[in-house]
Amino acid sequence: VQLQASGGGLVQAGGSLRLSCAASGRTFSDYAMGWFRQAPGKERELVVAVSRGGKVKFHADSVKGRFTVSRDNAKNTVWLQMNSLKPEDTAVYYCAAAQTVTGAVVRTTLGYDYWGQGTLVTVSS
Repeated sequence: VQLQASGGGLVQAGGSLRLSCAASGRTFSDYAMGWFRQAPGKERELVVAVSRGGKVKFHADSVKGRFTVSRDNAKNTVWLQMNSLKPEDTAVYYCAAAQTVTGAVVRTTLGYDYWGQGTLVTVSS
């Protein structure tokens, strides 16, 4: 599956951004999805994950209450709504797809089979 992430940019602290990840090539609903981020000098970390059907979700503690993941299998798209952004949210954000069973979320980097190209989010203080 090919993944195309978009929506990154420069925003002030407290602002919002909505990232999109469009999938093509395979049946989107066969894949659990995740959003990761990687800041300079840091390891890639999982931000949110969502199951194939969209009902099961995982949010990292650092983004709970601020970030929301959603997907629309009819549109082959997953979104990451980011509110109340902080400077420490600055990173390249990647979407990823994991072929797994219905109802599961995948929390490890190695569990993902396909990756998008990344979109840069910069939060200024």
